[in-house]
Amino acid sequence: MLIDTEAGLHAMVDGFAGRDWLTVDTEFVREETYWPQLCLIQVGDGRSEAAVDATRIEDLSPLLDLLQSPSCVSVFHAASQDLEIFVRLRGVAPTPVFDTQIAASLLGIGDQLGYAALIEQKLGIKVDKSLSRTNWARRPLSAAELTYAEDDVRHLAVIYPALRDELVARGRLSWLEEDCARLSRPERYRVQPDAAWERLKGLARLPAPAQHVAAALAAWRERLAETRDRPRKWILADDALFRIAERRPVDTGQLAALQVLPPKTLERHAAELLRVVAAARDTGAPALALEQLPSEAQKTLTQKLMTKVREIAVELGIPSSLLAPRADIEAVALRGAEAEVPLLSGWRREVAGEALLKL
Repeated sequence: MLIDTEAGLHAMVDGFAGRDWLTVDTEFVREETYWPQLCLIQVGDGRSEAAVDATRIEDLSPLLDLLQSPSCVSVFHAASQDLEIFVRLRGVAPTPVFDTQIAASLLGIGDQLGYAALIEQKLGIKVDKSLSRTNWARRPLSAAELTYAEDDVRHLAVIYPALRDELVARGRLSWLEEDCARLSRPERYRVQPDAAWERLKGLARLPAPAQHVAAALAAWRERLAETRDRPRKWILADDALFRIAERRPVDTGQLAALQVLPPKTLERHAAELLRVVAAARDTGAPALALEQLPSEAQKTLTQKLMTKVREIAVELGIPSSLLAPRADIEAVALRGAEAEVPLLSGWRREVAGEALLKL
């Protein structure tokens, strides 16, 4: 059922009102934009499903209000990209959220298991993924495409109660609620241009002056990509950004000589890029990122902590990566109780963090 009018949306919301839970999914395109372009929102309650055409309905408030109801759980699989869309629409994510991918990990069913794999394992149904590359912005959508989209929420409605009940039986529902609350924090999805440098891989290998130029270029790129709604790499590729930061050109000739910018980019943005470089160069500020090479003692401690995490994970029957990725363990080895990582809060601290701190 495709909902493509505001009257139809109101009728659909009225039909789903009062449910304790709803399964939710989205379809979007993002290949040529900075922001995900929302195309469909699929919703189900175990009895019926509907796909809301977000390209035709401007005011999605009735549905967003429904998903914000604290008495209704929104069930997603691998929710982060969906939640980014809802934060973009409303400024907050639906709450509370139940992520079936997290639930599967907490139950030892799989580590970051994909939707199709989870449905096949739990229901014995092979999900046809041949339409996964559909251009969801194209209209009209075929009946097969709409069925494919609605199947996502249809199957979730079958497995959700079973996953929830098993989590309750094993005393782990609060674990999932904690992880989903962290996943739903709006600040995870809000653009912070001045912090864009934190995503630059290998920044620590640059000298401090180059790091600050790279950070300024990353912030400029983020703002322009957001304003023009174009992918970051279309504005300035990472390798070009690093090259400019390393050389810090002072005029168009030097910038062109680096041979890292397409002619149109050079023509359009040379003056701005040079301005950004000039403003950030030679500030004398300390390095933003330090390449911290662990000592032999820290390496040994990290290995001991990782072994302990694996042992605890085996006892709990969950993936060790769910307890703590290697980076979190290294942070604990380096900073102890001062490390600001999930491993040292909530249920993870209870089942593993305290033991690691003692070790």
